[in-house]
Amino acid sequence: MTTAMQVILADRVLAVVRAPVVPDPLALADALAASGIRALELTFTTPGVLDCLRAAAASSTAVVGLGTVVTGHQARAAIDSGAQFLVTPGVRAEVAAVANQRGIPVVMGAFTPTEVLAALDLGAAAVKIFPARTLGPGYFKDLLGPFPGVSLIPSGGVNAGNAAEFLAQGAVAVTAGTDVVPPASVAAGEWAEISSRAVSFVRSMSGKVYS
Repeated sequence: MTTAMQVILADRVLAVVRAPVVPDPLALADALAASGIRALELTFTTPGVLDCLRAAAASSTAVVGLGTVVTGHQARAAIDSGAQFLVTPGVRAEVAAVANQRGIPVVMGAFTPTEVLAALDLGAAAVKIFPARTLGPGYFKDLLGPFPGVSLIPSGGVNAGNAAEFLAQGAVAVTAGTDVVPPASVAAGEWAEISSRAVSFVRSMSGKVYS
């Protein structure tokens, strides 16, 4: 069985959706997966997200997780609703405890070297560096000096113009946010447009220029 982290590490990208409404979560998950982004992170900032998660988890081609998880209660609710991975905005011990107990990987948010260490000590499967735009791709190369082999994922400010550079500097994967899943497009159910955006983003990750 392919795990969520195996998919994220293979594709080197996951889509992060922050939208006021997701009218058809399954269609969204399938559209992204068919376009090369098989990992989808819904977030607790979307009202009724647990219902969305249950619908999206029915996809046979996507792995679906839940982000902005900050409490143990949220972690349990997410896993019970079908989350295959969890993402936190910062170091959250109680989320890690639930995830580890349930055998679900957690991508834990951090920014400083101290926070990276804390996330690793809590058993994070990968560390999300947020906000990545603040120090840019070079920061990842710097962090990998004292933390060789650590799985780092940039979030916040990643787009088709810089995704390849983050990967070149040592990130194991990148997040695709509004570049691929603009809230308005998600709310309007514009799956064809989102699919096209996903294809373009995936192509940009190679650093090549496509006409």
